[in-house]
Amino acid sequence: MPAPIEFYTWNTPNGRKISVALEEMGLPYRVRPVNIGKGEQFAPEFLAISPNNKIPAIVDPEGPDGKPISVFESGAILLYLGEKTGRFLPRPLRERVPVLEWLMWQMGGFGPMPGQVHHFLEVKDENDRRYGLARYDKETRRLYGVLDRRLAGREFVATEGEPSVADFAILGWAWRHPRHKVDLAQYPNVKAWYERMMARPATARGFEVALS
Repeated sequence: MPAPIEFYTWNTPNGRKISVALEEMGLPYRVRPVNIGKGEQFAPEFLAISPNNKIPAIVDPEGPDGKPISVFESGAILLYLGEKTGRFLPRPLRERVPVLEWLMWQMGGFGPMPGQVHHFLEVKDENDRRYGLARYDKETRRLYGVLDRRLAGREFVATEGEPSVADFAILGWAWRHPRHKVDLAQYPNVKAWYERMMARPATARGFEVALS
């Protein structure tokens, strides 16, 4: 039995990307909650594996050459797990490039932008909230539109036949669409993809596992 991966996380979109991937890949893991509300991400022992003091991070006791390895940043973790298992990350370069493109799209936009919507929704002062919320809400909806066009006639974002790590990354944030104040009915291709992904048993387990 392989030693479980130590999974440092909290119940956030970036954490859910990894719990879904771990379940889909059938890897044993142990959740190590990092309470970001209490500042546990700044603890020296966590900073030793995640120098940017952000969750998620993993420690794989059976890394390359059988030696332990730590990985931080959710995109890097997804790529590492895809390489480790040989799943959800195509090996031929032509097939891999779209996965990398859409994973980077998520990391650079479909995450930071709705994350700002989350932030400004919580701002109490209407004058402070109005500009930021209008700006980031507009960009978030533009990104949903980009995704909707991409998914026209496609089952998955970057691959055929089965999802890729890019789907897991994007799903982690699409999961929070109610918090983004986005009605998926306005993006029918995204809605169909979201429902298709959530119907996968392993993906469902990835959202059900307690991370907090």
